[in-house]
Amino acid sequence: MQKKRILLGLALLTVVILPSCSMRQFAIRQATPVFENAVDAFYEEEDLSLARPALASNLKLLEGLLKSDPDNAKIKLMLAQGYAGYALAFEEDTLPQAARLLYRRARNYALSVLHLSQSALKNPTAFRTFIKKTKRKDVPALFWSGFAWAGYINLSLEDPGALLDLPKVEAIMQRVRQLDSTYFYGAVYLFFGSIYGQKPRILGGDPQKAQAFFQKNLELTKGRFLLTYVYAAQYYAAKILDEALFEHYLQKVLQTPLSVAPQIKLLNQVAKAKARRLLKQKSELF
Repeated sequence: MQKKRILLGLALLTVVILPSCSMRQFAIRQATPVFENAVDAFYEEEDLSLARPALASNLKLLEGLLKSDPDNAKIKLMLAQGYAGYALAFEEDTLPQAARLLYRRARNYALSVLHLSQSALKNPTAFRTFIKKTKRKDVPALFWSGFAWAGYINLSLEDPGALLDLPKVEAIMQRVRQLDSTYFYGAVYLFFGSIYGQKPRILGGDPQKAQAFFQKNLELTKGRFLLTYVYAAQYYAAKILDEALFEHYLQKVLQTPLSVAPQIKLLNQVAKAKARRLLKQKSELF
């Protein structure tokens, strides 16, 4: 970790002192692997009180670097992932309006990597055609745009305009599922499980399909990605009014040690915080 800090400091110093724009862009791109390693180290953090300010400051740092290299797709993807993760972990349960704006920012960064034109974005047919042409290399941009966009819509249920975009998000995530359903711990299955669980039957909701998608993720991750149990509790067990199953899922999260997946301690710690919050809300859900 100390070595990473030294390398990052040297990279930033180089960016500051280089005189020309092209030289700064070169330095930033050479240093990008250091930033990506820092992301991996961040996911290994288990202290949420330490992770929150660290992520916020690093996001602003990355935005500053992007000003010197505005076409850097890797930095844009790190920003999309970072802002979406910040909204999920620290804002959506307590400050939903703030989380909504962060999700929108994350979505826009990811969509810009895809080079999706405004005309295609606004035209449903052109949008679907564009998405169908994407390749496996586009999966990260597709996933983070879809994940963040879904988060934005979920916090904008009173906005008919936002809800009208849901078919576009479904098209994006369906493409992720086709190209690489294992990306980011198979989280695409959480999206579809949540969609089928949350929608009323008249609009295509199906609790059995929801449960099947959550189960696919549990099989893929061997139950080590604890957010799956949280989503299954909220969007499956609670929707079918199975209080015992709801309790079972959330207790599973709380009882599973973080050591089960050291590389995602942060995400699993977030899952534990969400599980505790949902348990406190149980009387409101049943």
